Amino acid sequence: MRTTFSRQMVLICALLLFAFALLAAALHTSLTAYGEAQRRSTLETNARAVADLASAYSSAQELEDSWDFRMSMRLAAEVAGTDAVVCNADGVVIACACSDIACAHLGQTVPSALITEAIANGEAFATQTLSLYDGERYVCAVALTDAVGAVIVSSPTALVASSVRGMLGTLWGTAAAVFAVAFFVTFFVSRREARPLRELARTVRRFGHGDWSARAAVGGGNTAEMDELASAFNGMAETLAEAEQRRAEFIANVSHELKTPMTSIAGYMDGMLDGTIPQDQHAQYMRLVADEVRRLSRLVRNMLDLSRIQATGVDEESKAVFDIGDLVGQTLFSFEQKIEARRLNVEAELPDRPLRVRAMRDAIAQVTYNLVDNAVKFCDEGGTLGVWVRQDGGKALVTVRNTGATIPPEELPLIFDRFHKTDKSRSRDRDGVGLGLWIVKTLIGAHGEDIWVESRDGVTSFTFTLPTDN
Repeated sequence: MRTTFSRQMVLICALLLFAFALLAAALHTSLTAYGEAQRRSTLETNARAVADLASAYSSAQELEDSWDFRMSMRLAAEVAGTDAVVCNADGVVIACACSDIACAHLGQTVPSALITEAIANGEAFATQTLSLYDGERYVCAVALTDAVGAVIVSSPTALVASSVRGMLGTLWGTAAAVFAVAFFVTFFVSRREARPLRELARTVRRFGHGDWSARAAVGGGNTAEMDELASAFNGMAETLAEAEQRRAEFIANVSHELKTPMTSIAGYMDGMLDGTIPQDQHAQYMRLVADEVRRLSRLVRNMLDLSRIQATGVDEESKAVFDIGDLVGQTLFSFEQKIEARRLNVEAELPDRPLRVRAMRDAIAQVTYNLVDNAVKFCDEGGTLGVWVRQDGGKALVTVRNTGATIPPEELPLIFDRFHKTDKSRSRDRDGVGLGLWIVKTLIGAHGEDIWVESRDGVTSFTFTLPTDN
């Protein structure tokens, strides 16, 4: 299994190896070139020194027989760390810098081309083998005075290669030490960096197994990126936990709301079947059953409609241009009987001219119906119901107001929650399921508009906005 540590280790080692390989190649090339240049300079200097020394002798015969010259040439060669011979114009060795009196090199020949080039140009430099020595050598030839021959100074190429290998060996030794240090440093750093990731993985597993309180640690020794990841996870966890809580509450509330009418229906039906309810009262109780069935139907229909709108939103093709004042007036007229039954006073201010808005007409009709129904239901007997429609800039504002009990301030933030009822006993709202205002909030929000509630001094008002169509 690939881990963060293994990936970091492989990456770091690969980068270090690549860097050292490039450095070794560049160093090898540079050191070889530098060594060859230095060796050539040394050979040339030594060859000229021997040539100047030979110029003190008047003939090649004197060079061949002079012990003093040979000793001087030997000293110069040893100081420079080279081998030196003197050849005549035919390439025959007539003097050698070695320590043997009976030198085996005397009388041997060197390539005539090297002597010819030196006599012609004053000097010659080559990398080649000589029959006098073993292996490839750097060779420098400097012509003698009067072109009677040339001094040939040489040294093995292996000396430069050995020096380069020694330096490269030092380099690779250093590289090995760096690799070792990098391995241990990366090992401990990676383990430290991977620890928050492992902790986060454990937290995710806990959360996945239903521990909704599991949260990742933020801060401490974490990096900025790790804190960002942990914060993102915590935010997601909070959202999911809240969604799960809402789901549980939703299921509990739906179960309760479905259970209540179904229990009533079952009780009425059982009473009629077993004779507990007299035959002459069956029609009355069947109407009660019908009311409960309609209540269940409204609950299911509202939930399905709102789920669809929440999932897809309100598309532009579903919107239409209509007179919001006319829609509010029709809605208010449909509550005429309920208003008269509760002896309510009605205050309505509708625009004299059409106030056109662009929205989903059926959805806004449901919004106004729910708000007016809510106001009529909670308005005190003989109280006042008010409806206002006005324009404010590019917005149409619709307000529905009623007198009655003031909503407690702590209840106002919850007023639009699903299944929330301010009257816990539900004595004032036996037909409701706590979805009316949630539906209103959802429909207005789906249009991208706002709705708010105010309740003080016995007056409660709901106001929502819609965009006008100019």
